[in-house]
Amino acid sequence: MIAGRYTLDREVGRGGMGAVWLGRDDVLGRDVALKRIGMAPGGSTPDLERAEREARLAARLNHPHVVAVYDLVNDGDDQWLVMEYVEGTTLAALVQRDGALLPDEAAPLLRQVADALAAAHAAGIVHRDVKPSNILVSPDGQVKLSDFGIARAEADASLTQTGLVTGSPAYLSPEVASGQQATPASDVWSLGATLYYTLAGRPPYDVGDNVLGAMYRIVHEEPPRLSHAGWLGQLLEATMTTDPAARWSMARVRDHLTGAEGGEETRTMAMPPPPAVPTPAVVAPPPPVIAPEPPREPVRRSRGGPIAIAAAAAAIALLAVIAWIAGSHSGDDSQTGGKGGSGSPRTSTSPSTSPSSPSTSSPSTAVTADGMENFVETYLATVTTDPKSAWAMLTPDFQAQSGGFGQYQKFWKDFQSADLLSADADPSTRRISYRVEYLHQDGSKTQDDVTLTLEGKDGDFLIAGEA
Repeated sequence: MIAGRYTLDREVGRGGMGAVWLGRDDVLGRDVALKRIGMAPGGSTPDLERAEREARLAARLNHPHVVAVYDLVNDGDDQWLVMEYVEGTTLAALVQRDGALLPDEAAPLLRQVADALAAAHAAGIVHRDVKPSNILVSPDGQVKLSDFGIARAEADASLTQTGLVTGSPAYLSPEVASGQQATPASDVWSLGATLYYTLAGRPPYDVGDNVLGAMYRIVHEEPPRLSHAGWLGQLLEATMTTDPAARWSMARVRDHLTGAEGGEETRTMAMPPPPAVPTPAVVAPPPPVIAPEPPREPVRRSRGGPIAIAAAAAAIALLAVIAWIAGSHSGDDSQTGGKGGSGSPRTSTSPSTSPSSPSTSSPSTAVTADGMENFVETYLATVTTDPKSAWAMLTPDFQAQSGGFGQYQKFWKDFQSADLLSADADPSTRRISYRVEYLHQDGSKTQDDVTLTLEGKDGDFLIAGEA
């Protein structure tokens, strides 16, 4: 029992500043979240000032997309922050589990965060630690922004001490990374970096153990871009721009995510050039067509092929890293992105190396139709049982274009097997067109026509692209 009123159930989270427990308010009869206040980096006593600030600022907002703070209590030698309990998971954990999201999946989640931050900015509050692990998502898609522990009201003294920077490194704006004071524009950058993570499955900057190196890149290099951001590409450029004055306001970010700025017309103009594929939900059966006639163009489907399909998924997934920089907390973001995801996106990219002519190939560089067909058969047998090994059968360039391993794995988990029915290989171009039959997890079967471009030679092929 905490403070004679709150009964602890179980620990539901832990960050750099303390543990979070699910509890019960026995007076009001409701579930609550209780955060035991921990130490600030280098401190010897619990950071009560930070807890009080979080309670005060969150109470000032009283916003539907901000985690409500109910109480700050003492219990013996411990201090606890009592908050609204949000059933669900963090955006960081959601992406880690399911892989990068599609633009139409990410937009409604980030719109709610932008709405909360727009209200905070209107109230003169800068959050200063916007990141995926501070965004809670309920099973029905409701979003709450949490952790105003390092937030600052405009009238408050800056929390940043000389030589120290607050915030999570991968999501810091360039001006904050260079030691300047955070402003509402800094939150805009951090939300853009969070959007990048949501669409890519990894943070925009790989921090790892080299925090200073990451901060140098943030300050001095051009912001990273995503080639598969779809209609949200414009928003990424408008939020992750080095000049704070050139960034959109948070209200404009919210309106764009809502579709208020031009609606469908804006979204259409922001879409990348074809090919465009409908949002993947289930793999649609192919239309009743004749078996492929080599060397005709592969049949176009309403969905992409096993690798091409993730063009619809539009994501790049890999590593999410969270670290402490003195004055900030970490631990709650240190998960690896790309755990889940769909197949690689359709691409018309040619192989990076030109194939040798079969007539001049030596035995050590031989490319034969049988060798190409054996490779595809091995690939299809591997991909449903060991996606990680199959992922290694793609060239690095095609992996980079393909939406990342998370999307790739997310797609292939829907299949029990993939059987090669027929194939036509052209060793002179290293292109192979084939028909494949998929056995889905629900027992249904579908067939698809795919054309791949390979690199290498018999016994040592890699998939370089899909036509």
